[in-house]
Amino acid sequence: MEIFWYGHSCFKITERGMVSVVCDPFDHKQIGYDPLKLKADIVTISNQTPGHNHLPGVKGYTFEVTSPGEYEIGGVFITGVQTNGFNKKNENEPRNTLFVIDYNGISVAHLGRLDRVPTQTEVEALGSVNICLVPVGGDGALNAAKAAEVISLLEPSLVVPMMYAMPASLIKLDPLSKFLKEMGLSSTETKPSLKVTRASDLPEETQVIVLDIQKS
Repeated sequence: MEIFWYGHSCFKITERGMVSVVCDPFDHKQIGYDPLKLKADIVTISNQTPGHNHLPGVKGYTFEVTSPGEYEIGGVFITGVQTNGFNKKNENEPRNTLFVIDYNGISVAHLGRLDRVPTQTEVEALGSVNICLVPVGGDGALNAAKAAEVISLLEPSLVVPMMYAMPASLIKLDPLSKFLKEMGLSSTETKPSLKVTRASDLPEETQVIVLDIQKS
């Protein structure tokens, strides 16, 4: 399995011989970064806001997954768990769906624009999480402290931060350094992508992996 980051909360997950998934394509006019020109078989949309639901940025997809539930598509298992809206006082605001995407027993949880620590019921619904893609920059989603709390609750092997301040971003977000400090790190190297071949390759202790932004 290989995971690529395209900025904000947009990722592409691929595995040789299996379907590919793009999570949360964004509208670059609203969010920043380069325009998306991705191809995938499946698109997951965590919430209906411009930073997460820009389907024109993805070509060739056959399946669009936007709702909670359990799905099996091309040998890939997807579990969606819906959480409350961002503003508890406004029930009309978009709700957020957490997606766990399972490739051959390696599970990737994309937390979308999660704004609070999940309940025990929601954690149990997600099941085992090997890799967690987590917002850390605030602005309506988890800030660094809450993100660290979520990580301690889910106990993934690998953590990939997303939705933090970058030069190309048009949204005011907290810097990555705040999250790294919460995780007890002063700095960490960046990688072009995250590759995991077997579940047995995953570390026993939680590790933070920072990804470079890819050009689509």
